[in-house]
Amino acid sequence: MNQSPIKPFGIRVVIIEPGVVRTNIMNSSTAAKKALDKKSPYFKLMQKVENHFKLIMENKSSPPEEVAKVILQAVMSENLELRYTVGSDASSIIQARTNKSDNEFQQMMMKDFLM
Repeated sequence: MNQSPIKPFGIRVVIIEPGVVRTNIMNSSTAAKKALDKKSPYFKLMQKVENHFKLIMENKSSPPEEVAKVILQAVMSENLELRYTVGSDASSIIQARTNKSDNEFQQMMMKDFLM
């Protein structure tokens, strides 16, 4: 890790970049009442987003313990890295973000989330 201006103060900085973490967010989230109305112009979009998010949670999410393990690894490490990713989805998103233009990345995310 490069010399940080706050290192002399004993402060170490890391970035933890988790992908989707398996939580009960879908059970505790609420949508606007109008978006739940089948006549709403938002209804189909909200259904797509909800269904896609459920699939991601079931198939690509990491358990919270995995995220905690990486955080512990980072804070206990003598040879600190700047970034720690958690989950294959996080790695692939970061890779795509690095290799695509802003427009290409935005289109990819929209396609992935709304198709």
